[in-house]
Amino acid sequence: MNCRKVLLSGPLFLLAGLLVMALACGPAESPPAATSPAEEATAAATAPAETGASATPEPEAPATAAPVSPTSAKPEQERKPTHTPAPAVDTVDSAETPAPAAEPETPRNVGGQVGDLAPDFAGITNWINSDSLSIEDLRGRVVLVDVWTYTCINCIRTFPYLREWNARYADAGLVIVGLHAPEFEFEKDKDNVVEAAGEHGIVWPIAQDNDYTTWRAYNNRYWPAKYLIDHDGVVRYTHFGEGAYAETEEKIRQLLEEAGRGVDAANMNLPQDQVRDAGFSRLIVTSPELVEVTPELYAGYQRNYNAVLYGSDPYVVQSDYYKNRDAVASFKAPAELVAHKVYLNGDWHIGPESVKHARTTENFEDYIAVNYSAKSANAVITSDSGKPYRVRVTVDGEYLTAENKGLDVTIAEDGESYILVDQPRSYAIVDNPEYVRRSVLRLYPNSADFGLFAYTFGVYEEGP
Repeated sequence: MNCRKVLLSGPLFLLAGLLVMALACGPAESPPAATSPAEEATAAATAPAETGASATPEPEAPATAAPVSPTSAKPEQERKPTHTPAPAVDTVDSAETPAPAAEPETPRNVGGQVGDLAPDFAGITNWINSDSLSIEDLRGRVVLVDVWTYTCINCIRTFPYLREWNARYADAGLVIVGLHAPEFEFEKDKDNVVEAAGEHGIVWPIAQDNDYTTWRAYNNRYWPAKYLIDHDGVVRYTHFGEGAYAETEEKIRQLLEEAGRGVDAANMNLPQDQVRDAGFSRLIVTSPELVEVTPELYAGYQRNYNAVLYGSDPYVVQSDYYKNRDAVASFKAPAELVAHKVYLNGDWHIGPESVKHARTTENFEDYIAVNYSAKSANAVITSDSGKPYRVRVTVDGEYLTAENKGLDVTIAEDGESYILVDQPRSYAIVDNPEYVRRSVLRLYPNSADFGLFAYTFGVYEEGP
């Protein structure tokens, strides 16, 4: 996804641009009538920066992969300026010249730009943790609209900061409203969102914007995105992607003060942005020409910009790929894997959002692989049947250990490392002690229920 194109030269400047771009889950491809948006990780120095560092492609139209630009929609309840005409003056009896009528105020735009009137919540499928709300209902309070989707790794990284702001400022008049705009079809399911909210401690109101109606009204293009609205209903601050947490909190305090709801922040330290991994930071200094981070890789053909699926079968040649994309094909991965690409081995079906294992096997002979560079690796995985199943995990041909396994990996008594897929979500697969460059991650499913939607990667000291 394109967070923003940064024109820099030289390895250090290229790296700086990549890190800046890695902080937003990314512009979506086209808000659909019934589809989705996603995260874009830090672009690899050697890979095309199509999806950029942390921005996401917009939701796509269901019937086509052709991108459509999001449009901004004004809600019906746009406020109109009021103007009271000057009282009539009797020119015979009055010796005074009447004051000229005041010029009418220019009406504010309704949208997501700073200075706009905030759009109302429209087209909401479900409200979670709250009855339905409107911007008018929240007049007099400071409102933080947080645009997210529950498998977006960039969104997940912001949750600790949102929880802290809710704990610190809710009693003083801050209202966080999470606008959940799904990236994948399964993220439209209310039960899935409710479960994710519980797992991440999200207790503030959530508006499910499954059709992107409110997303479009804000003319939004990113996950995560934050719109801070003052007590008069005016957008006063925006931030797209991760980071800038201290700046955002200072703005929250300012708007609460303006609303007459100031807080004593003497003992409240401002938050710091996440710390990058020490090994990654050292490499920037010692060997900047080697620095790279694998970008977010999408498996389905609608967003498969960087992760062209490789194998020996001509099925994956681009000209044939789109002709046969709905067929099951057999793949054989080569011995050497190009970095930052997805490889298949065995029988697979490539669909619009995901790649699915096309058969049941006994000995984990089929796999999906990626040669990645990062500290942590995650994968968005689901099951067609909803039944739990195991996926074996190896790195460079070896099982994971307690030192490099992600939170969702189990180490069996015989040393086998695996994840148990029991719900559609993002799974933390690898968490290395330090950044690694060019390491091959393989996932081996036996089940035909296995569906992979995306890989995401990180270079932070802690977290996914």
